[in-house]
Amino acid sequence: MRVSVDQDKCCSAGNCVLLAPEVFDQRDEDGIVVLLDERPAERMHAAVREAADICPAGAILLSEPR
Repeated sequence: MRVSVDQDKCCSAGNCVLLAPEVFDQRDEDGIVVLLDERPAERMHAAVREAADICPAGAILLSEPR
């Protein structure tokens, strides 16, 4: 799995950080998402998918390697 984020879309809800703190963080000054790991371990995939699914701004993009 490869993860990317669109910081311009992020609305600072923070759900991603709650679900997958090893993969996502937030900037202190404005709460915008910061991607910590663009290729998370398989054990994190379910949490990352859930974070992408519930992101109110649709700022988390997932792709699968070929």
